[in-house]
Amino acid sequence: MPTSTTLRRPATSSRNDSYIAVSPLMIYPGCMGRFSVYLRQADGYVLYASGEECFTERHRRALYDHGVTEVFIRASQAGHYHEYVERNLGTILMNETVPLPERAKLFHGVSLDIVKEAFETRLPDSVARKESFNRIIDFVNQGIQFLTLENSFKAVAQLVEHDYKTYAHCMHVFLYSTAILQSYGFDEELLVQCGLGAMLHDIGKTVIPENILNKPGALSSEERTIVNTHPVQGIGLCAQLPLSQTTYNCILFHHERMDGSGYPGGIRGYDIPIEARAVAIADVYDALTSDRPYAKAMNPFQVLRLMRDQMSNEIDLEMYKRFVQILSGADVL
Repeated sequence: MPTSTTLRRPATSSRNDSYIAVSPLMIYPGCMGRFSVYLRQADGYVLYASGEECFTERHRRALYDHGVTEVFIRASQAGHYHEYVERNLGTILMNETVPLPERAKLFHGVSLDIVKEAFETRLPDSVARKESFNRIIDFVNQGIQFLTLENSFKAVAQLVEHDYKTYAHCMHVFLYSTAILQSYGFDEELLVQCGLGAMLHDIGKTVIPENILNKPGALSSEERTIVNTHPVQGIGLCAQLPLSQTTYNCILFHHERMDGSGYPGGIRGYDIPIEARAVAIADVYDALTSDRPYAKAMNPFQVLRLMRDQMSNEIDLEMYKRFVQILSGADVL
């Protein structure tokens, strides 16, 4: 690790090189990465640590404490940086020397990247798709541990954007449904199984034609029938994966309703597994608070009022009340 006397050694790159900014707190002590770290100064970028050097906790914290909130990595090495962060994600998320807002940003960004890849590769029948699935498993395990920390849900919930994309929606549903099920005292193993189901609950939409999913107007009855196949399609896509019944329940039953009006099976009441009821509430809330091709986002108060007044026969009302309390405690409302 360079000392302060080597901090201003000449940079090996030109001013025209492309860089990305990252927090110095994301460079974890003792973990090697295949990327070099630079500081930005008036006359360009200076090399602070090469890929062969390790940060120490003292040097990393000193940068942050002296107001250096950004260090820089060559854009050409961004892939190596993202691999490094994901490899050390669990350690960074649980490190209390890193401010909670920084860890929340990391959690949010990595989760979006991982779910986006899963949707783009369309699980699960190739080596790349199996690797994508393993990334989701690893993230959910690490993410559940992080979400058990005090105020972690609040920190991440503040980062939720309301521009609807299916992969982002799945991450949000994971976040909300995990918070709901935590309030019931679910143990970590069960939360991981539910979290995985929440992440994958709309994976079946990857086989629905995009012109239907992104249609700006109302769907025809035929188009609606096609969209309504996505829970079953999702089960088909995941059939060869080592998933628990709890995970499958989230994928298959998240559009079932308490009054039996849902799909694909029209099951009702408490015959709907609790994990699927939680995903259903999270799914509705996030969809309605997001801009979609056919409807503008409603604000959270409007959505919760609509769910209470117009969906009281469809959702688990006791669970809904818990969810309102969770959102209120996170200052989302």
